[in-house]
Amino acid sequence: MSAESTPDPGIPGSTGTPGNTGPTGEPTADGPRRRGKGRRRKQRGRRKGLLIMAWTAAGIVVLGGTGAGYLYFKLNGNIKSVDIDQALGTDRPTKVDNGSENILVLGSDTRSGSNKKLGGGTDDGSARSDTAMIIHVYEGHKKASVVSIPRDTLIDRPSCTDTAGTVHDAASGVMFNSAYSTGGAACAVKTVESLSGIRMDHYLEVDFSGFEKLIDELGGVDVTTTKAIDDPDSHLKLKAGTHTLDGEQALGLVRTRHGVGDGSDLGRIQLQQAFIKALVDQVKHVGLFTSPTKLYALADTATKAVTTDSDLGTVNSLMSFTNGLKGISSKHMNMVTMPVQYDPADPNRVVVSQAKAKQVWTALKNDRAIPKAATQGNASGEAAGVVTAS
Repeated sequence: MSAESTPDPGIPGSTGTPGNTGPTGEPTADGPRRRGKGRRRKQRGRRKGLLIMAWTAAGIVVLGGTGAGYLYFKLNGNIKSVDIDQALGTDRPTKVDNGSENILVLGSDTRSGSNKKLGGGTDDGSARSDTAMIIHVYEGHKKASVVSIPRDTLIDRPSCTDTAGTVHDAASGVMFNSAYSTGGAACAVKTVESLSGIRMDHYLEVDFSGFEKLIDELGGVDVTTTKAIDDPDSHLKLKAGTHTLDGEQALGLVRTRHGVGDGSDLGRIQLQQAFIKALVDQVKHVGLFTSPTKLYALADTATKAVTTDSDLGTVNSLMSFTNGLKGISSKHMNMVTMPVQYDPADPNRVVVSQAKAKQVWTALKNDRAIPKAATQGNASGEAAGVVTAS
């Protein structure tokens, strides 16, 4: 079994993947900036009208209103979309009509423009994914399960056709995130559907540059670290305690893997999941409606950062979709990692724990809760509890 690979930013001297983030793999700006002391006062804002749901390294932002005239068309024009259904055709898992929805969310780095300084490497326009999550929204849209897929997972990648019509051959024993770098969104969706046997109803992608700007527009995110984090690769240095993270620090946190846990991608996933919960909680208390200018700036940043499947490719469609998620709080988000074990041949890689993974996929197909037995005894990363919501 061999893995397609390039240098991994998270493990110096290790072999990484085509989806990795370059020689450093992390933001190259100077060290993080801590904003003042203590917690920022949270303003209580109305939920009706705007909902922001942000998942990994990424976030989903919705403007709650139909919009009108120039502003609406400008926001509408910001959104990039890809026709997943046309690219994949009919050779896909059957859509389950039980009121639930499955969304593949990716965090990506295009290595061009403003993303270049965040990911290192050359301005070659190539695309890499660092974060992958399956969001399963249960019937009634009051709760959700989030399954993170480690990018370092060795899989058999299926043959797929990208949105330009190019066919990419199947490959065995390759990194999970090679699917995105090989054939973009369509091949990423095809690979996830092959892996899980579950049809993805929607696709959402957020680039790292947009993620950083979005956090800054929100005024930062409050988190508490139970241990100090010092990772030179991600330029993240935080003492144990409460912090308001700006965009640069937040991006460093969701991409860091050293100085916390066992230094693996699995530990990074645990940090991402904790940050997402903190972000979802905080958005409910941000005073967005006191300033129309701030509201528009946030919507403009968010719509520029997101790429969707064609069904969600307009402001109204995206708004309608995510409006159905507003009842889901962090307390009703079950966040797990796809069951894996370290590869005996390479401790920097993981392989799927097939029996336990099947329990996860079966539960989601049937719109049931993921059994606890499926999430116990797996490789974990040892970073749980290091970051919590403030």
